[in-house]
Amino acid sequence: MTANPSAAPSGGTAVGTALLRMTGVEKSFLGVRVLHGVDLDLRAGEVHALVGENGAGKSTLMKILAGVHRADNGRVELDGEPVDFEHPLQAQEAGVSTVFQEFNLLPDRSVAENIFLGREPRTRGMVDAGKMNADTASLLEELGLTWLSPQAPVRSLSVAGQQIVEIVKALSYDARIISMDEPTAALADEEVELLYRLVGQLRERGVAILYVSHRLKEIFDLCDRVTVLKDGALVDTVDTAAIDSEDLVRMMVGRPMSSFFPEKIPGTTVGDVKLRVSGGGNEQLDGIDLELRSGEIVALAGLQGSGRTEIAHALFGIARFTRGSVHMDGRRLRLRSARQAVRAGLALVTEDRKAEGLALNQSVSANARLVLDAVSPRGATRRAKRIPGILSSLDLVARGEDQEVRFLSGGNQQKVVLAKWLATEPSVIVLDEPTRGIDVGAKHRVYSLMRELAAEGVAILMISSELPEVIGMADRIVVLSDGRIAGETSGGVPEEDVMALATGHASEGGRS
Repeated sequence: MTANPSAAPSGGTAVGTALLRMTGVEKSFLGVRVLHGVDLDLRAGEVHALVGENGAGKSTLMKILAGVHRADNGRVELDGEPVDFEHPLQAQEAGVSTVFQEFNLLPDRSVAENIFLGREPRTRGMVDAGKMNADTASLLEELGLTWLSPQAPVRSLSVAGQQIVEIVKALSYDARIISMDEPTAALADEEVELLYRLVGQLRERGVAILYVSHRLKEIFDLCDRVTVLKDGALVDTVDTAAIDSEDLVRMMVGRPMSSFFPEKIPGTTVGDVKLRVSGGGNEQLDGIDLELRSGEIVALAGLQGSGRTEIAHALFGIARFTRGSVHMDGRRLRLRSARQAVRAGLALVTEDRKAEGLALNQSVSANARLVLDAVSPRGATRRAKRIPGILSSLDLVARGEDQEVRFLSGGNQQKVVLAKWLATEPSVIVLDEPTRGIDVGAKHRVYSLMRELAAEGVAILMISSELPEVIGMADRIVVLSDGRIAGETSGGVPEEDVMALATGHASEGGRS
């Protein structure tokens, strides 16, 4: 579920003159043009969104600004003076910092040691830990982050805490421009609100923020202007107040999209119960009664920590139910491992595709065979013959099946994860945050796939933190709270009804 818009900084913050101007920026890799004369300017005190489908050129433009890549052509000006960063340190020293989606932190060192890594204050040639901790405490106090200890090991921090360390590190270089790459992709709701507040404080200090995100709500909550890229070219830069989400989607994908969520395929019917949980429980869950029917999409909703992912893990034998029973097609299952779950006809698309769903250094084809090779090695080659057709149906964009998955965009990596599970021909598929961190075009393809699977009679259990996604795709919504089912409602209900169940203030729209 998304953060409350009231946590966003005031839209009335004054925006200053341009700190940075990029004009006609071009970049090619191995003879392939990825940026075609892009223009971008950032103003003091502005939050400026950079959006586009995966492969649009956002990351390349960010890396040129960060000094990771150098532009082939074009001009970059800082305070009206031309700059050409050859190394990220040059960019940082000029006041331009980037917080990438993959953090650059040393987990076993403290907050202070990470912030001043490589430039520790010294006294008589020795690192002055006292001054380093005091300087860090001062930076944290300026931002109202007194709860964060300079001496805390980074490993002990939440994802949001680690992100704050990256931002504070950027400020320690007297950053006037900070680029943020998908800053909320792995954050819980309360952590998103913390980031909102921090962004508000930065803009009040006159820092210009380049904000890259696939979450349209955040763009309209936080950003003053938005620059849209498509296929490496500039589409337009507009004030967010002058457009709505439909306009922005149309600019990004180059075609109208009246709705994010495709309608049911004609002929789709909800059939017999495929999976039933009765009184399921373990250390995290209690009293779970749940039914999934063929052709049905059921969404699990709830606040962070409510037990949504724990149900997926219990069904899949990862942290199995120790109480109650699970039946599949009327037959009782006693799953003790993921391998048994796959053989029973279940599939689980995990929340973290990079850590849990993919072998990043292996090829597309090797990843698509991972489950088949692990579960039924004797028949894997025969069943793998379906994989090219599956990848084609998912509109995978890759150089070929031999391309390493780490070089694919996030949306295409997610398509490989889906192909890996579709190759097993499951009758029940659990999708945990299936569209997290992918662009609107890839999201629409995932939604279409869900409709196609339902039309074929597959039972789908979707776990999502995005309320519009839950409401737009689900036939039924089961809401969890503190490891128990708080209530159930139908798809298409107002967001307030789902939130009421999740927070224990049920309205007439839900039933418990």
